[in-house]
Amino acid sequence: MTTGTETGWAPPTETERLLRESGASGDPEAVLDALSRCRLHVMVARLHADAPGYIAPFPSQHDPVTGRTCVPVLTAGMLPPWHPEWVFRRTTLTELAGRWPDNRWRLGVNLATPGAFTLDARPRNRRAWAAADARSAGPPAGLLLTDTGGPLHGPVAHGLAVGAHLAVHNGLVWNRLGTAYADYATDRAWLRNPWEIESRADHRQTLDALMAARLVGRTHESVLRVRRALADRLGRTPCLQEWSEGVAGALGRRGAPAGDLTEADQALRRVARYEERFRADGVLAAGGRIDTLSAFDHGRAVNVVRMGLGARYCDPQEAERAVVRIGGLARRTYRSWEEFSLGYALTRMIAFDGEDDAEEKYAQSLAQHRILTQDPTSPYRNIPWS
Repeated sequence: MTTGTETGWAPPTETERLLRESGASGDPEAVLDALSRCRLHVMVARLHADAPGYIAPFPSQHDPVTGRTCVPVLTAGMLPPWHPEWVFRRTTLTELAGRWPDNRWRLGVNLATPGAFTLDARPRNRRAWAAADARSAGPPAGLLLTDTGGPLHGPVAHGLAVGAHLAVHNGLVWNRLGTAYADYATDRAWLRNPWEIESRADHRQTLDALMAARLVGRTHESVLRVRRALADRLGRTPCLQEWSEGVAGALGRRGAPAGDLTEADQALRRVARYEERFRADGVLAAGGRIDTLSAFDHGRAVNVVRMGLGARYCDPQEAERAVVRIGGLARRTYRSWEEFSLGYALTRMIAFDGEDDAEEKYAQSLAQHRILTQDPTSPYRNIPWS
């Protein structure tokens, strides 16, 4: 391995830090193991990336340190600023090994950056790359990842932190508005399914709906609204029976059919059941309650903004304005990061309630809430709510 790493350089994310440590160890296998757990990217022209079935050849770049021609790959933390026509796609050591263009070329990781290094790419080296991928579980998910060069304080950081649950779930940095969320193709695919977003107009329309919290379950939101009104009138949280009677009364006054009453009663009991589980697990206070589900739409909205930026359905200025606006909407709806996070977790559990993997999803949601509210490096511990 040939490295050009600068001694005073601070890696932007945990990925680059681990790569630097593995390189300093002098152990080639450790370097490959670290690379196999990275999200590696190659740059492609957007024209080619949008062409159906087209697989662009790997680009080449001259390495000034070795004087050799390299295939350049970038880790997520080293991607350059957003450009409307140049985008990035994910690759792996296995794909690189299988499609390698020239035995004389080297693999260049983060070339022209302080964390640059190159690797030999002869056939035996490429076999080792594939073996490292086979040993690896790939990039980890469920982790809180921060870009030290991204927003850490202020309105943009606050807005991005509203979307931190999904970033943790996907193993992506929470505080970046840049050239990619995951990668160009994935960003477009995630917007297409489930959001049915395939244009700037679709993106704007979906964001408007999410900002207005119109996509969370209306029945669940309506029964929570009834409970809030009862609590304001009684000066305390109503018991389950009072809540149920209040919901039945509200629906009766509107002349709602019996089926709506049954659905509403099931919804309020589902909310009560998960709130009780949250209390038993120590994340909701004994007298606490969750008053609205809008956190789920607001959290998803931030990630739709970030994916839209990666998919080139908006530009950085539009994305920043949207993220700041979403942060403001969340701040006006909740009183703290803890309240916001529990609103997000509850809505996620309602969405998966009754499915075969509901218990797994509950464990995930609880873990995400605890990471974001307890990790000393979390934005929820370092960015004031108001």
